[in-house]
Amino acid sequence: MSRTRLLRTAWSGAAAADDAAAEIRAQLAGPAAPALVLVFCSVRYDLDRLAAALARCFGDVPVVGCTSAGELTPDGYREGGIVAVAFPREAFSFAIHRVDAVSRFTMADAKPAVRSLLARAETGAARLGRDTRRVCLFLVDGLCMREELLVSAIHDALGDVPLIGGSAGDDLGFHRTFVLHDGAVHSDAALLLILTTTRPVTTFRNQHFVHADRKMVVTGADPARRIVTEINAEPAAREYARLVGLEGEPLTPMIFATHPVVVRTGGEYYVRAIQRVNDDDSLTFFCAVDEGIVLTVASGIDIVRNLEELFQRMEREVGRPELVLGFDCVFRALELEQKQLKQAVAPLLRHNGVVGFCTYGEQFNAMHVNQTFTGLAIGAS
Repeated sequence: MSRTRLLRTAWSGAAAADDAAAEIRAQLAGPAAPALVLVFCSVRYDLDRLAAALARCFGDVPVVGCTSAGELTPDGYREGGIVAVAFPREAFSFAIHRVDAVSRFTMADAKPAVRSLLARAETGAARLGRDTRRVCLFLVDGLCMREELLVSAIHDALGDVPLIGGSAGDDLGFHRTFVLHDGAVHSDAALLLILTTTRPVTTFRNQHFVHADRKMVVTGADPARRIVTEINAEPAAREYARLVGLEGEPLTPMIFATHPVVVRTGGEYYVRAIQRVNDDDSLTFFCAVDEGIVLTVASGIDIVRNLEELFQRMEREVGRPELVLGFDCVFRALELEQKQLKQAVAPLLRHNGVVGFCTYGEQFNAMHVNQTFTGLAIGAS
């Protein structure tokens, strides 16, 4: 069901694309004209049909989004459907730019694209008045392996505008992911949205892991393919399994979710999540990892209490959020499922208006990160 606030949200688990689009349109209907509809959806749909149906349903209102590895809905974690947010025109303005062929993107491409985007954002937001805030929302093909370059270059070009976003998923298939824009879906692409609003907003990055004393040195790697071949001069998968106490056990996404590794950068620890083990005992990561990097096995803390503290901080900054646009690593969802905590977390998400999707990676300013909950909290007017 949709929320009754001005920032309206919707969820549909309808199997057919046309039915799902119609349900989303009906739930988002209200007195406030939308400036934009943001959607996150499963790859189980006929995506071309879904994109076209959404475009028909909303007419001149832009509909943008991406595919997911699970959805954060008004009722908590769900899978196999579509979740949406309608941003009211009275308090929001958007400028949109699609980056095609991100596999060929260079640092030099960032500045002219961002400069044009910021100029359009300035023009479009003039109707909101002078007391506004801006944030860049970033959605990207989650299998492009180019997020580090993209976010570094784009954040540098944005100046003091914060950047927040997520990498599209495909329900843990790791075959193909998409962004949705202009009535169609696009792979090897990214979306940049400058959100301008009169509402109080704050961006956040949250993780529930602390570093332990079990260290590993990457002694063989192919950073461009995000593959680590050796750890401590041993086959990477075998050495990882030994260090986490699971020697001889099959390495599954659930194990990677509950036994992550972290790297220290700029005095802070960031998770470097493992995507899969390969036939040659190498490990594929969700982030680039180079030779010589020291990784540390991380230990989890109480994820529910960690979220409670995050929402308490948000409330001090923007009041009780009307909406939290959340980008949540799919491995966090797997961990919650393994520990049977999804039901415990659902009321927290619902109370704080969390809507978003489970990602293949998260972006926070100039960083591409893993196994975090990042996003944008939007207060009431």
